[in-house]
Amino acid sequence: MSAVSSAGPSVSEETPCGDDPRPTIAPAALIERLRRIVGDEHCLAREGELFAYECDGLTLDPARPLAVLLPATTEEVARIVRACREADVHFVPRGAGTGLSGGAHATPGSVLIECSRMNRILEVDEANRIAVVQPGVVNAELSTAIKQFGLFYAPDPSSQQACTIGGNVAENSGGPHTLKYGTTTNHVLALEMVLPDGTITRLGNRTGESPGPDLVGAIVGSEGTLGIVTEITVNLSPIPEAIETLLGIFDDIVPACRAVGRVIRSGVVPAAMEIVDKRTIEAVEASVYAAGLPTSAGAVLIVELDGSKVCMEGEIAAIREACEAEGCQTIQVARDEEERLRFWRARKGAFGAMGRLAPDLYVHDAVVPRVKLPEILAKVGEICDRHRLKLANVFHAGDGNLHPNICFDRRDADELARVIQAGEEILTACTEAGGVITGEHGVGVEKRDYMHLVFEPHDLEPMYRLRETFDPDGVCNPGKQIPTTRFCVESNPKARGYEEVPI
Repeated sequence: MSAVSSAGPSVSEETPCGDDPRPTIAPAALIERLRRIVGDEHCLAREGELFAYECDGLTLDPARPLAVLLPATTEEVARIVRACREADVHFVPRGAGTGLSGGAHATPGSVLIECSRMNRILEVDEANRIAVVQPGVVNAELSTAIKQFGLFYAPDPSSQQACTIGGNVAENSGGPHTLKYGTTTNHVLALEMVLPDGTITRLGNRTGESPGPDLVGAIVGSEGTLGIVTEITVNLSPIPEAIETLLGIFDDIVPACRAVGRVIRSGVVPAAMEIVDKRTIEAVEASVYAAGLPTSAGAVLIVELDGSKVCMEGEIAAIREACEAEGCQTIQVARDEEERLRFWRARKGAFGAMGRLAPDLYVHDAVVPRVKLPEILAKVGEICDRHRLKLANVFHAGDGNLHPNICFDRRDADELARVIQAGEEILTACTEAGGVITGEHGVGVEKRDYMHLVFEPHDLEPMYRLRETFDPDGVCNPGKQIPTTRFCVESNPKARGYEEVPI
């Protein structure tokens, strides 16, 4: 794994490339120009100021940027980009820094363009269920703001109290309710963005239907490699008439997974189906997120139903039947909103609670067919046991999106090496089971060099060509997402003939 492996290449090791070394100190003239654009307070360039921006949620392989810019408008973003282009300095867009694949890590000799100050909800079109927002709007705050209209914004990553919609667009984020509502790409209608040459453009429209290629679809999930999104038009969903949340307690994680399969086969489509394993339960119950779950349980299954009231009774019965058929200890239906939120606290607080287990957390994100869940979970457990690693599982069981969390201390070189090796084996096992390497966290630098597990060279070629169309000089978040044989070429616009370089 290039970003984190002690054996393989890392972002920092890959550069400088050839005869195009990147600067290690910000040019003074550039910093002065950037200060004039955003103001002294919003141009961070001192050592202590940059420390907090060395990484996002992936703490491995941190990299310090030359500077961090906090623009407030689209025009400021465009001026920053033009200034960087003239100074031959690369730039990396960043949201709240909650990403888990290193997509917002600085690349060597780059500045970060951090969009948190662009945090206004510009418009809510209640009649057409549309909102226009800036990229720094916190995900959960949009739903809070539009609740008065009987609407909500469906994508709900576990970090939704902190992550921003701009970051969600970059990573095509999902969340527990992806099973019914899809990921971010299913909710973005139009975008305004600053292209890597500093021009401002608009893609898509409020209908969500445009002639020609789906450029909005190409941007969502491109991890900030094609430009910097500065405005997002999203569709909104009506708050369901009824919501029921159930909590099934199981002796072990495998029957909980089998119950998920039974529910899907019954024809019921829950809004969410989440599984939390024993180690995670213990961590949650020992933390501020304690939800009153039995620490003796092997796993809990959270099922949320939403829709018409008349459907609830029958669907609850189907869930009960599926869980009881797999021998669940008990199944509870939340009696009120307070209890519903308590059930979810165990799930949403899981990652925070795991901070109690070790200083570092490596969160995987592979997806496998639902029928393979019991088999893969057993395999993941075997891999981590063999490498003597502490594993906790909390995942989107309804859509087969695993999140094996390996708890470790990166200061321990031997343990770090075992973490990396186990991660590679987990991804390989998931792809061999017919899965993919990421469901919602993106590729970033973390999984970039594992793209070959799911894509052939001829699959990657259109991705290169798309990137070159938007960013022919390779200046916008270079080295992310796509395998790196061509990264040096992307970083060095003087180099050509890369078509002959094998992937």
